[in-house]
Amino acid sequence: MKTKVLIFFLILFVSALSYAQLDRSKKPAAGPAPEIKLGDYESFTLKNGLKVFVVTNKKIPKAAFNLVLDFDPILEDKNAGYVDAAGQLLRTGTKSRTKDKLDEEIDFIGASISTSSNGVFAQSLKKHTEKLLGLMSDIVLNPNFTQEELDKIKKQTLSSLAAQKDDPSAIASNVKNVLFFGKEHPYGELQTEESVNSISLEMCKNYYDTYFKPNIAYLAVVGDITKTEAQKLIEKYFGKWQPKEVNGKTFENPKTPVVNKIDLVDRPNSVQSVLMMGYPIDLKIGSEDAIKVSILNTILGGSFASRLNQNLREKHAFTYGAGSSFNPDKYIGSFFASTTVRNSATDSAISEILNEVKKIRGEKVSDDELQLTKNYMTGSFSRSLENPQTIANFAINIERYALPKDYYKNYLKNLNAVASEDLLAAAKKYLKPNNMHILVVGNGDEVAKNITKFSVSNKVEYYDIYGNTYDPSVKKLPAGLTVEQVLDKYIEAVGGKENMLKVKDRTMQLTGTVQGMNLTVTMQQKEPCRLYQVVDAGVFQQKTIFDGEKGKIEAMGQIQEVSGDQAEEMKLQGSIHTVLQYDQLGIKTELSGFETINGKDAYKVTLTKPSGKKSTQYFSAESGLMIRNVTTVSTAQGNFTQTTDMDDYRDVEGVKYPFKLTQSFGPQTVELNVTSLQVNTGLSDSLFEVK
Repeated sequence: MKTKVLIFFLILFVSALSYAQLDRSKKPAAGPAPEIKLGDYESFTLKNGLKVFVVTNKKIPKAAFNLVLDFDPILEDKNAGYVDAAGQLLRTGTKSRTKDKLDEEIDFIGASISTSSNGVFAQSLKKHTEKLLGLMSDIVLNPNFTQEELDKIKKQTLSSLAAQKDDPSAIASNVKNVLFFGKEHPYGELQTEESVNSISLEMCKNYYDTYFKPNIAYLAVVGDITKTEAQKLIEKYFGKWQPKEVNGKTFENPKTPVVNKIDLVDRPNSVQSVLMMGYPIDLKIGSEDAIKVSILNTILGGSFASRLNQNLREKHAFTYGAGSSFNPDKYIGSFFASTTVRNSATDSAISEILNEVKKIRGEKVSDDELQLTKNYMTGSFSRSLENPQTIANFAINIERYALPKDYYKNYLKNLNAVASEDLLAAAKKYLKPNNMHILVVGNGDEVAKNITKFSVSNKVEYYDIYGNTYDPSVKKLPAGLTVEQVLDKYIEAVGGKENMLKVKDRTMQLTGTVQGMNLTVTMQQKEPCRLYQVVDAGVFQQKTIFDGEKGKIEAMGQIQEVSGDQAEEMKLQGSIHTVLQYDQLGIKTELSGFETINGKDAYKVTLTKPSGKKSTQYFSAESGLMIRNVTTVSTAQGNFTQTTDMDDYRDVEGVKYPFKLTQSFGPQTVELNVTSLQVNTGLSDSLFEVK
């Protein structure tokens, strides 16, 4: 017992002595980079050139197969979109299986198979591996492209493009690519309605026949499967895949601007600006600077704790989030910083982004900030290794980009070896605050004047949503034209004031689809300014009733009273021919521009309501008809721009109405077609009573 007590006392004594000698005024030195053992992979190559990498992981009885094709970028030019279409067509059936049959067989074994323009991914339980590979190889080796399926894909693509027209973030991303790389480079070309409509089945077939070849393909096999098993199965299902030489094409790499360029996509009625600031860079994947730049970006804008986010979000409250991205690439990379801010803060946000870029390339990062960033990146890297697919991707990257065989094994060691001096050198090399494209997607009337100061020439270059430059001053309004003349031409075009005033009530039914659900809208209006509307989406129904002064909205068992500014907006919706009542409703009108809308020259009329809110209407210069209405809608989630395009005008008892309405609300677009329109049916006043 005494011996045990003595030993215990000595332990306490030594511990206390060590504690007393510890100098807590000095920060402990950083330890060596943690040693992480990467999972092993095995590889083999088929006679046809298909390179296969196998990562065995028996923890879960699954197997996954990821086929990746490696070829030079393709310039699709006026047919942009056919490459993506070909990738989607792969999943629509084979020569022996229709799409329905293929879906049925995949679902039967609980598998998943997806295709793209540069590969196929398939996954299932281990016991269904052979069946899975039979389906996957059938898709890769025996696709059956049909016009019917291509037409469906084109229709879906056109719907997506329509949504992007009113999505400022999508616009910014598209125009940024055009500015950085140019439309003559594959990274800078955009899909348009014209290019998608031009896609033919023959283009898609030629793409498949040219590029889906085993000698430029890599196959990652991950899961409960050994190399021996994999080799036998891959030989069986992909051994007959015939190789063919695939010729590539090189493109001249774009350059950074000589000086800062201020680029503006003008979106009237936008209450916020989307900013994207950057340029192309020559930074290859796995290059000597790649890890340094990755650390640099994490500090600048690559995490929530980054300098850009702390500055613009936490310090100045300009935005909900700001960040930056370095994008290494086999051919040409890029750097950009981005955020979304209110219009009044647009120039201030640009200044702060430039200041942060200048600061990080002008002074060394502190040891504390550097070490915290390394710790964060080490943790992220370590967590990524929990996914066996990561190891397979590492193996493919080593082959595709000719990286050292131990590149990923030494990643943490190389990460830990980066010093603040290295970051400063990388910042000076890759960050160019005086050679940026400074792209703003926002309301030109509110932001253009304040952002000219960032340009040496004090000029702003205007771009449309496709990245085409234009001079806003070129399209000038005809001399002497007034807003009254534009509105009078519209009134005459739809049938004249006399015929319009004859319409006392109107009942209209519209149908469309939104997020895959069928949508029916029934709208009944009666002068003066009364509205009864039902929006029925099957699982959701909303009813709006307005008696001309007050109203309510019923949805999901909840009732919202309509009053104040919302009631004023409702009056406009209830009016059958609002244009005849602008004076009565206290709406001021201004002829404010001449623009091209969907290929048509149009006069821009700005409406200012009694509340001060503004909306914009566009009238065709040729026909006089209204072709677009843009307004700002306030919701609990914030303000959104709602754009409604009008087409297919038809005569109903002497007055023309649009029978096709395409409405964009944020990123969502819905096309509504009028299926029924009746006037003067004697709607009862009781229909509009608000009880």
